[in-house]
Amino acid sequence: MKKTYQLTALMAALSISTAAMAADLEISVTNLTQGIHFTPLLITAHTGDAHLFEVGQTASAELQAMAEGGDISGLAGIADSISANSLANPAGGLLNPGMTASGELMTDDGNMYLSITGMMLPTNDGFVGLDSWMIPSDAGTYTTYLNAYDAGTEANDEIRGSGALGMPGIPVPPPLEPLLGANGTGVTSEESNSYIHIHRGNLGDDNATGGTSDFNNTVHRWLNPVAKVTVTVR
Repeated sequence: MKKTYQLTALMAALSISTAAMAADLEISVTNLTQGIHFTPLLITAHTGDAHLFEVGQTASAELQAMAEGGDISGLAGIADSISANSLANPAGGLLNPGMTASGELMTDDGNMYLSITGMMLPTNDGFVGLDSWMIPSDAGTYTTYLNAYDAGTEANDEIRGSGALGMPGIPVPPPLEPLLGANGTGVTSEESNSYIHIHRGNLGDDNATGGTSDFNNTVHRWLNPVAKVTVTVR
């Protein structure tokens, strides 16, 4: 009888330990801005020693590709290489202002920290980000808010461009085409802070056919936070 009791207790302890290392999540991200679109998001659950980005650090090539051109494949590759659990592109494309994208994510192997990245358009190298937020272990619904970050890899000239990595100017997917001006001369040609930092925001102007910026100063500005994340732990 004693051995049976001990075996039962051991199995229960193992069950609790396993549950503490895994979670069944429903995650939603809401774009809180007036006129900024998010490119495909990457939502990743990973161990506590991993980071997709860190404020005050130099951006990786993979983060630069996401922040300048919306390409999350490099960051997704990093996540795969560290056995993270990822939910990629839950919106199925751009996440428009005021809209919400949702998806389910099952974590395992101690992946109890959540990170989120996605480029903000129109910006040169701005992105919405969450860095290693600890996923609660208790079942329930939790909310956190995200800031806009500057990758520090490209000058914030605020003009149209190809969006090619390392090149000036911003990519202009079709939904943004009618919302932008043209022929801007550029707000700046250099970036004084080359580290990941809180984005100063777009400046824009009210000249749709010239001026310094191709951004509209009544549409493309924002204040932090720029996104709301709701995590339901089952």
